[in-house]
Amino acid sequence: MTSLQHIASIAADWPLFDGAASRRIEALGASDLPPHALMQRAGAAVARLALALAPHAQRVWIAAGPGNNGGDGFEAAMHLQRAGKKVHVSAIGDARRRPADAAASLARAQAAGVKVDLGLADVARADLVIDGLLGLGHTRPATGAIADAVRQVNSQTAPRIAIDLPTGLDANTGSTLGDAAVLATHTVALLTLKPGLFTAHGRDLSGDVWFDDLGCGDSTASVTPRAWLHRGDMARLLRPHRRHAQHKGSFGDVIVVGGARGMVGAALLAGRAALAAGAGRVYVSALDPTAPGHDALWPELMLRPGLWRESLPLLAAATVVCGCGGGDAVREALPTLLARVPRLVLDADALNAIAADVTLRALLAARAGRDQATVLTPHPLEAARLAGAGSAAQIQCDRLGQAEHLAAHFGCIVLLKGSGTVIAAPGKATVINGSGSARLASAGTGDVLAGWLAGLWAATQAHAEPVLAHQVAAAAAWLHGAAADSGDSRTPLPASSLLRRLTEPD
Repeated sequence: MTSLQHIASIAADWPLFDGAASRRIEALGASDLPPHALMQRAGAAVARLALALAPHAQRVWIAAGPGNNGGDGFEAAMHLQRAGKKVHVSAIGDARRRPADAAASLARAQAAGVKVDLGLADVARADLVIDGLLGLGHTRPATGAIADAVRQVNSQTAPRIAIDLPTGLDANTGSTLGDAAVLATHTVALLTLKPGLFTAHGRDLSGDVWFDDLGCGDSTASVTPRAWLHRGDMARLLRPHRRHAQHKGSFGDVIVVGGARGMVGAALLAGRAALAAGAGRVYVSALDPTAPGHDALWPELMLRPGLWRESLPLLAAATVVCGCGGGDAVREALPTLLARVPRLVLDADALNAIAADVTLRALLAARAGRDQATVLTPHPLEAARLAGAGSAAQIQCDRLGQAEHLAAHFGCIVLLKGSGTVIAAPGKATVINGSGSARLASAGTGDVLAGWLAGLWAATQAHAEPVLAHQVAAAAAWLHGAAADSGDSRTPLPASSLLRRLTEPD
């Protein structure tokens, strides 16, 4: 008997395996089992989830493709029929290509009394729909009868469970394979969790993700994950209880350089977030010479225009955020900051300035050789400019690979924002953040993230053991996302409200 696990309710980090690694794990698991055993376990897992999610459903429609994904659907159909459900299966695709395992499972379903149509017939409204059309091995857009079945699956108003992956989703990248993709309400991942479920379009298409290792968990030990799904482990470690003997100097200084004319609010948001994250002291060095001399809402912030050029010893010890609302004025500050700051977070206009200036790009790349740590926090369009790509769409087609490319090219940590934020660092395992929602798609939330990251990073100076920049970036992304996870997903979360959530007690 295998056990289903609900990924959203698990606090531990999870390994993510791409298609090639998943197939190796499948081969290792199958080698110790009788023929057809893995498919039978998979079908049983799908049926258990179906019965748990929709115990009162009577009419179940399963769209089964020509491969092993369809075989899993046939096995699930047999179990659901035996559980008293009225199961209707549409077996779609060339039956001559059906693997032996899937053919055996089809025969088992028919022997159990399951109604099986060869091809896509008219399907009445179902109480539950299961997508078993295309799985891990499919890398091309769905066409013909498969695409027609995808559209029919999506037209159903009942809960929709995808087997392993929603049809039309790339397991490795989270991008869609063409225009036809199943919009699942639930996905039951089998044997391994795939990166594509948790980034780019994967989070929208997969719905709520469940996992069953089919009793083959030991088979993953010898296979290297493609990435890790971050569920907050590092965030909890980086925020220990403060000791009574510590003081504000124990938690480091943050300087925010940004806030050009008309955009001072961005720098203030970053500064407030740095304070909330735990920095001992926070300075905001606004680039607008007419900026106010204090923050009426957060008077703890020290507003010092020109600080980045006047107080070089402070720069040499501080954690600096540069770019938030910086406009073109940020270009003047970047050479000094890139040369002198030991811990530097580059966001927004700082990234655009570096992308457009070969000298600044060289200064950025040189920082790694001086053991100066840098975190870049681009959204996809900013990442495209840094990478010299044509558009944000090119970044989105392979978020993990593109983040890793930028990290290697500049020798720094890259926090690629978006659905399923990716954190990449040279020589380190890539991380996909498991928190957050589209509620963060509002102005200023990126400024809050940059400041929050810097404040958390500065505060780690109080730790007995050194904390690496990529660990801080992963923790910051998770805490930032978790603050937006509650509430109505249809309602955007303004940056000021996000900041209040971040300051609420755990």
